[in-house]
Amino acid sequence: MSPFDEHVRRALDSLPPDLAAKLENVAVVVEEENPEEPDLFGLWESHEYFPGKITIFRKPLAESFPDPRELEEEIRITVLHELAHYFGIDEDRLDELGYS
Repeated sequence: MSPFDEHVRRALDSLPPDLAAKLENVAVVVEEENPEEPDLFGLWESHEYFPGKITIFRKPLAESFPDPRELEEEIRITVLHELAHYFGIDEDRLDELGYS
């Protein structure tokens, strides 16, 4: 497992148990970058009859945050941001909470 993948794993492992228990039928994956939006850090996708998918994009995060501690924190924020979409929280509310 790469150090980047480990950061994503730690972000997921840090979820409160009651919140983590509510995650059902969702995959969290790491990809290099989004070809349509290369600066995108993360993406929540949901399609009827398919599991949900949260994608964390390595390249834009690693390039934007070269300091390992800052990178780990931003990965955590990105994971939480995308999980919030899974739970139905919209961008406006995420902005209010400081997770934009």
